[in-house]
Amino acid sequence: MNRAAAIAAAATAVAAFAAGCGSSGTNSSTNSSSSPPSSSAPVTGGSGTLRAHDSPLGRILVDGSGRTLYLFQADSGTTSNCYGSCAQAWPPDTTTGRPSTQGLNATMVGTTPRKDHTTQVTYNGHPLYRFSQDARPGDITGQGSTAFGGAWYVVSPGGTPVTGSAPSPSSSDSGGGYGY
Repeated sequence: MNRAAAIAAAATAVAAFAAGCGSSGTNSSTNSSSSPPSSSAPVTGGSGTLRAHDSPLGRILVDGSGRTLYLFQADSGTTSNCYGSCAQAWPPDTTTGRPSTQGLNATMVGTTPRKDHTTQVTYNGHPLYRFSQDARPGDITGQGSTAFGGAWYVVSPGGTPVTGSAPSPSSSDSGGGYGY
């Protein structure tokens, strides 16, 4: 069963990467108007603001736009191990300044340099990411995925991974957004 879930998650990530290659992306505020070559930094975004919001998994971290933030268990401390196609499927939450918090422990917020010369937001020493298949604020479709060599989990305000299962997509189709 876990192998099937891993294969499905990997297929979803590949499909997201393929779909994203032909689009201009929805988070272009940090990119030029033309599409970058595949070897440049991935389409990223993020306001550098972290907040906690209620979700079906409990209180979790979101960015300033209400997008769910995840940690990657294959990262080494504050060093990201997600580049290339991984970063296309799991865009890092980047910032150009000092990250801010709303209702979180500010001492747990930091940044880490990336090999692509961007600065990634961290929380409790974990680099943070969004999931490209989360279509709107409040989506948690990446929860528990295993892709690119590790598991992906939403993050609690305490800075730990939330390892519970996300509700099935059919149970959230009509509600959407979970109040974000």
